[in-house]
Amino acid sequence: MAKLEILHFPDKRLRTKAVDIVTIDDALRLFIADMYETMYDAPGIGLAATQVNFHKRLIVIDVSEDKDDPLCLINPAITHKDGVETMQEGCLSVPGFYENVERAEHITVKALNQHGEAFELTAEGLLAVCIQHEIDHLDGKLFVDYLSPLKRNRIRKKLIRTDKELAQQAK
Repeated sequence: MAKLEILHFPDKRLRTKAVDIVTIDDALRLFIADMYETMYDAPGIGLAATQVNFHKRLIVIDVSEDKDDPLCLINPAITHKDGVETMQEGCLSVPGFYENVERAEHITVKALNQHGEAFELTAEGLLAVCIQHEIDHLDGKLFVDYLSPLKRNRIRKKLIRTDKELAQQAK
């Protein structure tokens, strides 16, 4: 397994819309394992393939306390949503920033697992928010898009400055 590089906002590749996965094979399952390793190491509770520059509809999630309940969703699609919930969100592609975002409180999502088996899942709370957040990534959307332009621009500038400082330190 290998850790993957996570793209940071405002990288334009994060705006790429992911396409459906057609073939689920051992190579994809190895990539899924790499995504889990990357997510756990970051540490995070969700990771979309778009965030690691793989523009296919694939997300991995684990919202459990003990990091022992991994969930893989291939070609996820929300089929139902209701209610409204505001929760503070962060993102591995927007490191160090947390803001309140309004999302559906309850969702139903259909997807394939890593073995190509179709399933449907009803979620609420943190899991529902996480699924919506990661599906947004697959659609080229980030949680900062829910913020005011002023806040989003301030975050963008800080991340650009931080990335430049890290690049200087690496030399």
